[in-house]
Amino acid sequence: MANIGFIGLGHMGTPMVENLLQHKHTVRVFDLSEEAMAKAAALGALPMGSIKELVSNSTIIFTMLQTGEQVEQVALGEEGILTILSKEGLYIDSSSIDVVTSRKIHALAKQKKIAMIDAPVSGGVAGAKAATLTFMVGGEEENFLRAQSYLNCLGKKIIYAGPAGNGQAAKICNNMILGISMIAVSEGFLLAKKLGLDPKKFFDIASNASSQCWSMSQYCPMPGVLDNVPSSNEFTPGFTASMMLKDLKLSQEAAQYADASTPLGAEATALYSLFVEEGGASTDFSGIIKMLAGGEV
Repeated sequence: MANIGFIGLGHMGTPMVENLLQHKHTVRVFDLSEEAMAKAAALGALPMGSIKELVSNSTIIFTMLQTGEQVEQVALGEEGILTILSKEGLYIDSSSIDVVTSRKIHALAKQKKIAMIDAPVSGGVAGAKAATLTFMVGGEEENFLRAQSYLNCLGKKIIYAGPAGNGQAAKICNNMILGISMIAVSEGFLLAKKLGLDPKKFFDIASNASSQCWSMSQYCPMPGVLDNVPSSNEFTPGFTASMMLKDLKLSQEAAQYADASTPLGAEATALYSLFVEEGGASTDFSGIIKMLAGGEV
């Protein structure tokens, strides 16, 4: 069993820690939130007083943070991961951040002869709790192979996307599609309702027709169609609109960097920006159907 350090105990990080513990790994944790640290300790994790203390006592390091700036600070600071982690260690960044920052950290890790992969996830809080996440992994293939046994504790699909930063690139592109498709599904259901179609009947048709997609069949935004999804639980996240907006903004930064045309991605970013500005930040991202409906659905 491994000595694992886990930095970032948010909605995703805490259930990931719990699953690592269930596989009998020793897990040391660090977060700025004392409440999050206490919750992890109650699960059996070992709270550490600093990142330095955590890294000094761990061989495998996970980060699950919100921004590239946070990951850069934690990884590259004077008492950061790449300063302290031994050359036998492995650094796994499961945050969703921009490709440029990810590749910068990879390059510095390589200079220091520290193994690293970027391994962002898809599957949301439910996937983190159920250990059914999909990992999109970038980095050297030997590092990917070394990390697989740990990622298998947390997910059911572990996919190697290629060199450094490619995991982040895959996540950004995936979530741009997700944001666009959620808006499209929402518009389709709202139009169907206006035309007199029963939402459940329309779901039975569309989920078995050419418009079928994950946003519809697994995460339908129309309340009362599917059980156990945010739309049938007052749009409790899930995956918040503010997090979707963050990922959509990353997609537009990446599009500019790569000189790629993403007009629907740009429009989705604008619509989610408006939804967040109007008070939807902490609502599940599928709640954008309410804004498109002009109020309650």
